[in-house]
Amino acid sequence: MKAEYREDICAGWDQVFSIDEPLYETKTDHQHLIIFKNRYCGRVLALDGVVQTTEADEFIYHEMMAHVPILAHGGVRRVLIIGGGDGGLLREVLRHREIQRVVQVEIDLSVIDLCRRYLPNHSQGAFDDPRVAVVIDDGMHFLQHTDARFDVILTDSTDPEGPAEVLFSERYYAACRRCLAPGGILVTQNGVAFLQLDEVRMSATYFSRLFRDWHFFNAAVPTYVGGTMTFGWASDNPHLRQIDGETLGARFARSGITARYYTPELHRAAFALPQYILDAIGKPKG
Repeated sequence: MKAEYREDICAGWDQVFSIDEPLYETKTDHQHLIIFKNRYCGRVLALDGVVQTTEADEFIYHEMMAHVPILAHGGVRRVLIIGGGDGGLLREVLRHREIQRVVQVEIDLSVIDLCRRYLPNHSQGAFDDPRVAVVIDDGMHFLQHTDARFDVILTDSTDPEGPAEVLFSERYYAACRRCLAPGGILVTQNGVAFLQLDEVRMSATYFSRLFRDWHFFNAAVPTYVGGTMTFGWASDNPHLRQIDGETLGARFARSGITARYYTPELHRAAFALPQYILDAIGKPKG
């Protein structure tokens, strides 16, 4: 019988991948890690029983998490990434030539090392870019002790269990707010809303207490089954979420970036949410 990887998404709903070629499996200091090859998804990374990323569709998640805030801001120089040890998000951030410094804080060095070895197409050499500083630390601890300020903070975390649980707390979002430069933007991974609506609702409550402007945007990532992937958005500059299409188009053209998923039109449309999400976050009128 062919080996399978079963992801227990929620009670009564599983997702199964055939393991066409096992590549690596270990228990790191923080979590169980497995990397394997699947005929449709390419190489797959799973942590503690949850698929994190696949070669086939990672570009959707990483392009949207990076390009939406950076192009909306229009003047990003310093970026902080919490998590993101596979390197895909770092790769997309660094495609913006005007960025001068990226600090990546990852709690588990093993994730970075093993992804550089087994999923090199994710980072594509990004960790060797001289603009990058990698810090092996707990994200919350780093935020509490740094004096640095960032134009964009990106939380590319696992779901709110184990080491990542604190990254969905009000004190974490408050720490992010303290570390944002004026007019800065926080973007967070907030799960698949249809199955994880409590995550979205909880983040909305905290955002509303801390930021002048907050919302969510979404993208369809096939690996994350159950609906669209939801990203949190928080800033003290309401204008940034309302950037017009002409300005976004001009910024995107100047960037010289060739994307596989992101477009300026999709950028604006991604903030249009289904009514059930609007109801859950207390924005029933859209």
